[in-house]
Parts: sequence; C-alpha cells; structure tokens
Amino acid sequence: MNIVLVEPEIPQNTGNIARTCAVTDSSLHLVRPLGFSTSDKYLKRAGLDYWDKLDIYYYDNLDDFFRKNEGANFFYSTTKGANTYSDFEYQPDDFFLFGKETAGLPEELLADNLKKCIRIPMKESLRSLNLANSVAIVVYEALRQNNFLNLNEKGNLTKEF
Repeated sequence: MNIVLVEPEIPQNTGNIARTCAVTDSSLHLVRPLGFSTSDKYLKRAGLDYWDKLDIYYYDNLDDFFRKNEGANFFYSTTKGANTYSDFEYQPDDFFLFGKETAGLPEELLADNLKKCIRIPMKESLRSLNLANSVAIVVYEALRQNNFLNLNEKGNLTKEF
C-alpha cells in the first residue's frame, strides 16, 4: 500500500503514520511543503525506532507526485467524499492520499476525482478524525481485503503458562 500525506503539518501525526506504514509494509509518500523538519524530535519520537525501516519518498509538490507516479490507482480520503472507504476493492499497489490537518486535500483535486473520493463515516456535527487514526483505518481495510499481504497474523505469548 502507498500512503500519501499532502502538506502534513503536525510532526506527531506524521511520526505515528510512519510507524503504521513501517509495521504494515506500506510506503510513505510526503508531499511538500511540510509543516516541520523531518529531523523534528517529535516526529522521530512518535516514529520511535521504525524510521529506518520505512520505505519513504519525498515530492516537491502535488504535480511532482503525480508526474512520478503516473498511471497509478489513486484514492482521495476526505470528509467531503460521497463514498465510504469500505465501498471499494483495493489492490496492494494503490495510493491513498490524505490532506493536511487544517484543510484536507485541495477541493479542486477532489472535484476532479469525485468517484475516487473515500470517506470514513462519522457523526455529522463533528469535523473529522485525527489524521493518523484515519490512515490506520483505511490502510487496514485495504490490507484486510488483500489477506494482510506480507504481514504476520498470529502473535505469541512471551511466557508459557
């Protein structure tokens, strides 16, 4: 899976998303401008010791991102979407775009891709979920549909009882 953060602003969210990407074998794509430095201590703390295990890509802007990933299958996560995220069948190489915390994805981009806009159902009177939680919900649905490809599904107790 490919998680795309467009102009993320909060380092702790990006750090948590980086950790989610590392443990799910998903790639993280960061589209500039970023609202922080990738050496930010909060970003690194949230990502803990997973940062070096991350498959990460950087882009100067959305045009750069789309040019370098031409022909890929994109989904646009937004509170403005008409389709629920679980309404689609996902493939392992799909890209999921998430916008910055304060504004989401550009509305022009959404208007040009209405059929690929996905939404997490939530209470109407509230604005949105936390970005890191939204990414986790969507990526795990896509992974579930693909039989948790390359992931260990069984855990073990650390002691015998």
